[in-house]
Amino acid sequence: MATKTINVDMLAKMFLAGAQNIEAKKEYINELNVFPVPDGDTGTNMSLTIMAAAKEVTSLNNPGIRDLAKAVSSGSLRGARGNSGVILSQLLRGFTKSIREEKQIDVQGLAAACARARDTAYKAVMKPKEGTILTVASGIAKKAAEMAEETDDLEVFLPAVIEHAEEVLKKTPDMLPVLKEAGVVDSGGQGLLEVIKGAYDAFLGKEVDYSAITPKASVNVTKVSAQEAADIKFGYCTEFIILTEKEFSDEQERDFKGYLSSIGDSIVCVADDDVVKVHVHTNDPGLAIQRALMYGQLSRMKIDNMREEHQEKLIKDAERLAAKEAGAKKPEDGKKADGPRKPIGFIAVSIGEGLNEIFKELGVDYIIEGGQTMNPSTEDMLNAIEQVNADCVFILPNNKNIVLAANQAKDLVEDKEIVVLPTKTVPQGITAVINFMPDADVKENEEAMLEGIKNVKSGQVTYAVRDTHIDDKEIHESDIMGIGDAGILAVGRSVEETTKELLGRLVDEDSELISLYYGEEVKEEDAQRFIAEIEGIYPDVDVDAHYGGQPIYYYVLGVE
Repeated sequence: MATKTINVDMLAKMFLAGAQNIEAKKEYINELNVFPVPDGDTGTNMSLTIMAAAKEVTSLNNPGIRDLAKAVSSGSLRGARGNSGVILSQLLRGFTKSIREEKQIDVQGLAAACARARDTAYKAVMKPKEGTILTVASGIAKKAAEMAEETDDLEVFLPAVIEHAEEVLKKTPDMLPVLKEAGVVDSGGQGLLEVIKGAYDAFLGKEVDYSAITPKASVNVTKVSAQEAADIKFGYCTEFIILTEKEFSDEQERDFKGYLSSIGDSIVCVADDDVVKVHVHTNDPGLAIQRALMYGQLSRMKIDNMREEHQEKLIKDAERLAAKEAGAKKPEDGKKADGPRKPIGFIAVSIGEGLNEIFKELGVDYIIEGGQTMNPSTEDMLNAIEQVNADCVFILPNNKNIVLAANQAKDLVEDKEIVVLPTKTVPQGITAVINFMPDADVKENEEAMLEGIKNVKSGQVTYAVRDTHIDDKEIHESDIMGIGDAGILAVGRSVEETTKELLGRLVDEDSELISLYYGEEVKEEDAQRFIAEIEGIYPDVDVDAHYGGQPIYYYVLGVE
């Protein structure tokens, strides 16, 4: 018997199942990121975006389709993180706008909604690129339109659309050479596919594990708690440094990683001369420590109980939910600026104690904690804007993956002028603020800061989390990478040697200033010694060095 329509209860189930599926697959999607950096986060961003909408949906009582559409659209727009999350929120926005006046949704309604989703997302991106999530969305819309002409049976329509989406996704490496070189499909496209696959499972009546969502009975989904702490496979996050007594050979490194794999996961083992940085999730930290003592003395030991942290997070989440349901105002990260309203204020996205202080000293009014390791949401941007008492607020995203979320927040603000400066790195953000002229107007400042950004070449030094081939470079897990504005410029085994190679690619005869910000993993004495070495290599260039305190990235560089 054919199924010709979807009602609101089924639509809610399908949406929540799609959210649950991408939450379950987010780590797999993260691993599809082209760059093998430790903060590849497409899956995380898409999951957080759709889960923000899922929480709105589960708070509804006996909703109609219009109520459901509003919850999905509003929740995803405000919860959007990263470029992939913003694009997903725009797809959901377009889709829900198309269906919100319906009482039942048939194949024609679904086809129209897919088309509007595609169009809305393409309009949100200044320079749409094929071979991405947009291409998959376009393929879905095209196939939906074709199938709507052939059948009115959703049991025929839906699997045909999903099958075509899979075929389009497989072709993304042929559209983007960087995907082919890395041997992966587009991660955003994979994320979108997981959403619709999850939705289809609910449509088929399959049993869906809704453990990541706390739904209400009104959408006819069994109420479950958030993931129990007991579900965490390995409970202790264990970190330490081995001060090796002799050279830590490649064979020893392989053996040690193999042992760690036998007792845990999430393994990082990075050797640099006589120091080995180790991170592992395990149920018995003592075993990891005992084995490590075979290679040398241990330093900076840190063990965290992730089950306990998870339980604390559940309690905090419950408290926030209770406050929201009681009508309490959401607590803010910072206080609203005191004093009279000023013409221009600044918001900067930053992470690391040192970098945060630099921005504050330069006059930034509000720091949003985030960046490489956690892209702030549109909601975070809106909260920050509310805290800055100014007629015009400049936002410095300082990360290319945050610019879209900042622009989305800009579009939602009506009582202030918002200017998003497209700073893609921290050095660009710092240069932008330095170029601010207090006596100039908004337009003059925007032009001056944009001009200053153009003169900055940025670099970042971190480690690889997996083997890959990209930018004509063979990269192995734990290699040190020097990443420039246009891609990976240097690869090696030593942080300092790779940093010097990266600088060699950035500094030219016109360079006047090198800015170095060293991260939380770099000892101050090592940083000062290395900075002196850089000054010796480039005697005709000023070298300005600061403690940044940023995680994951050993050094962040700016060359002007």
